[in-house]
Amino acid sequence: MLQVYTGNGKGKTTAAIGLAIRALGAGHRVYLMQFMKSLAYSEQKILAGFPALTLRTTGKPFFIAEEGMLTKEQRAAWGEDIVVFPKGEPPKDYCDLLEAGLEKAKRAAESAAYDLVILDEVNVALFFGLIRRDALESFLAALPAKTELVCTGRNAPDWLIARADLVTEMQEIRHYYTKGIPARKGIEN
Repeated sequence: MLQVYTGNGKGKTTAAIGLAIRALGAGHRVYLMQFMKSLAYSEQKILAGFPALTLRTTGKPFFIAEEGMLTKEQRAAWGEDIVVFPKGEPPKDYCDLLEAGLEKAKRAAESAAYDLVILDEVNVALFFGLIRRDALESFLAALPAKTELVCTGRNAPDWLIARADLVTEMQEIRHYYTKGIPARKGIEN
């Protein structure tokens, strides 16, 4: 089955990690590739300790945005921690890095050594053009029939949603971030 967790609400990665824990409890093997993330998140410390879970990350330690997505104030607040690029022209080095990560995940999935494969934030990578649609379609075509796949991230493309067996949209109704409360260790980070 192909599962997609998308939407603007909090909880997509958290839901995927919950499923990973459930799969591990059932004796399954899990491969988790996190796109656009480095080893800086609290959950990674515990996940790396599970012998039946392989955790990989690919991405740079900064955020990205297309021109016009952020106000001047938002851009100033991010400072050096964000790279802004023209629409449809993402940084080539970032694209190469993420596509190499997808290829690594594809080889792991093709090995049939994993029962559950999670591509965390792959939807965002697709949205920004950091991963090409044909690259993910090649991944889907190579996925063994008995392997469960979860794709997380905001802005899941329509073609992926149409292909999915399960789609969950996390809807933000209220978030304390709008009151200026930053990500908190152990809760969002």
